[in-house]
Amino acid sequence: MTIKDTPEEWEVRATETPFKGNKTSVRTDDVVMPDGSVARRDYQVHPGSVAVLALDDEDRVLVLRQYRHPVRHKLWEIPAGLLDVPGENPLHAAQRELYEEAHVKAETWRVLTDVYTTPGGCDEAIRIFLARDLSRAEGERFEVEDEEADMELARVPLGELVEGVLAGDLHNNCLVVGVLSLVAARQGAGLDALRPAGAPWPARPFGG
Repeated sequence: MTIKDTPEEWEVRATETPFKGNKTSVRTDDVVMPDGSVARRDYQVHPGSVAVLALDDEDRVLVLRQYRHPVRHKLWEIPAGLLDVPGENPLHAAQRELYEEAHVKAETWRVLTDVYTTPGGCDEAIRIFLARDLSRAEGERFEVEDEEADMELARVPLGELVEGVLAGDLHNNCLVVGVLSLVAARQGAGLDALRPAGAPWPARPFGG
């Protein structure tokens, strides 16, 4: 048996969108089950996101501390952002987020992992990149607003983040998945065996 997620789409008898927000919406589908019955499923429709695990030459990860109102916490996270432009190349979006949130650029990029954040209730897909060979970005710093105006920036040793994840002290999805994926990649075929930065992403197809 091959352990691999596969695309599949069950029949939808009816659909409606009871809520539309600035970036996301809520959809209600009447889905035909295998026994022929129909079940109603509510879920958030999301444009998708990218995140960047930026690793410097001292084996430190660039992290941000940001307030997240739905969970009433300030969370340590890796740079991330929405795919605001339909069909946008996710690498370009990731490079933009790293610049805007940390004023940093990277010379070496790989795909670290792709995940669905909460597939039972949201269709959000995130591509997490590994960025290396970091340097300070040129030009003016991006002007932040709202929660981002209160962000803290730090570079934390990878091992310290692993300890924080396993101790239950760090909870951000992208940070947890990214940090543990990096450790697993190193213990496996190595970082250079990771997928190239332009690897296909069926969950969010993109142009050049």
